[in-house]
Amino acid sequence: MSCPDKPGQLINWFLCSLCVPRVRKLWSSRRPRTRRNLLLGTACAIYLGFLVSQVGRASVQHARPAGKGPHRSRAATEAPFPEIPLDGTLAPPESQGNGTTLQPNVVYITLRSKRSKPANIRGTVKPKRRKKYAVASRVPGPEALVGPSLRPQVAARAVDSEVPGHVPGGNLAKAGERPWRWIQGPRARGGGADVQLPLAGESNIRIYSESAPSWLSKEDIGQMRLLANGAVAGLQPAQSRSGARLLVLEGTTRPSVPACGPSPCGLLKQSLDMSEVFAFHLDRILGLNRTLPSVSRKSEFIQDGRPCPFILWDPSLSPTNNETHSSVKLTWGTYQQLLKQKCWQNGRVPKPEWGCTEIHHHEWSKMALFDFLLQIYNRLDTNCCGFRPRKEDTCVQSGRSSKCDNQDTVVLAHIVQRKQDPRHLVFIDNKGFFDRSEDNLNFKLLEGIREFPESAVSVLKSQHLRQKLLQSLFLDKVYWESQGGRQGIEKLIDVIEQRAKILLTYINAHGAKVLPMNE
Repeated sequence: MSCPDKPGQLINWFLCSLCVPRVRKLWSSRRPRTRRNLLLGTACAIYLGFLVSQVGRASVQHARPAGKGPHRSRAATEAPFPEIPLDGTLAPPESQGNGTTLQPNVVYITLRSKRSKPANIRGTVKPKRRKKYAVASRVPGPEALVGPSLRPQVAARAVDSEVPGHVPGGNLAKAGERPWRWIQGPRARGGGADVQLPLAGESNIRIYSESAPSWLSKEDIGQMRLLANGAVAGLQPAQSRSGARLLVLEGTTRPSVPACGPSPCGLLKQSLDMSEVFAFHLDRILGLNRTLPSVSRKSEFIQDGRPCPFILWDPSLSPTNNETHSSVKLTWGTYQQLLKQKCWQNGRVPKPEWGCTEIHHHEWSKMALFDFLLQIYNRLDTNCCGFRPRKEDTCVQSGRSSKCDNQDTVVLAHIVQRKQDPRHLVFIDNKGFFDRSEDNLNFKLLEGIREFPESAVSVLKSQHLRQKLLQSLFLDKVYWESQGGRQGIEKLIDVIEQRAKILLTYINAHGAKVLPMNE
């Protein structure tokens, strides 16, 4: 018989040792049953009955499942148990030698692994209590604009008019797009009819921090919001062989006849040119500042509701040639001679016999770096002589890819300046290609370039290009979602980062100089 180890069990054991012998002695002896003996025997009998009831209740509780038992004491739960399972399961109670089971004094819990947090994108965490001011447009009329595009019947005769500085690429019919059609209503104006965008619930340019990224100016943010949320007041036709249309937006002033100039305008291109938006943000991050603001815009009456790049139309651009779409006519041979002369560098006025244009020498270095990262070939390599083109490339469809024998006579395209600033270029038609393999990169774009901009090269070396692109592209909600969110954007950045490494290796291998070009 083991000695009890708890105070309650010790008391029960002591009373039982007194009562049981005395009751047995009273009933077995021949002494007279006095009143005192009867009372003592009755008390012992009552206490024995109480003990029997307690034993029965304890047996019932032991028969219950372990999970429904009473809560254990806190002191017991704090005891160290090295064998606690971490999967939330409860081990069976330990079996004793006498057939009874011992309930464990342990509360089993499930420990979850710490979730790894993604890289913090500064300025992209939305505060819990912050009001967002949306730019709301007017409610459309009963007759809505439907269909994939905007081609009014009244503007069909004027679709061949030229828009300075903007040259779209591709053909909707060749790309498998649906034809443009138009349904006029009392609130749509195109050539004589109103055009109205659907009502927007909130701004598509999302800035949740106190300020926008440092590489985007206040003018850039204002123009991006205008392009993303501004209501369309009219339509001005562009070239007929393209998928682009020039939309007139509502500005601070509302002229009687909407037109580009008094009112802000944007060039709406086809959905295949979505890389224009990426090019704009990359240009600002690299410190080049040569592209026009561009956003991704979704409309119910354009391209079956798919997002399309919407680029700001700049009326200050110089008029362009209808064939080359350039404000300056240059061939590849003349371009290489200009690179050797280093026109206007260090404030030096070029001699007349050098054949220099008004464009500063550093502009060509910025263009070459920018075009190489995005593999844009429609400026410096219009015949696709520096890489293996595909069937869907413009140079193959037009038959120019086979004319690479005499490259000095190949004319450059999309070389555009501003009227009041002829020293600097404006990069237009920036459709890039992210599916170009590393063994098929166009190094012809870098031919003749001996200097590169310090601001751009420092960003490529700083290992912060990915973070800045994520921060900047996150602002454009429609573009972010159209590329599959962060996972899709990361794939595009992987391509740019790999090309940046190749470009840095090229600079070191050829001994090119890295100079400040912020004149």
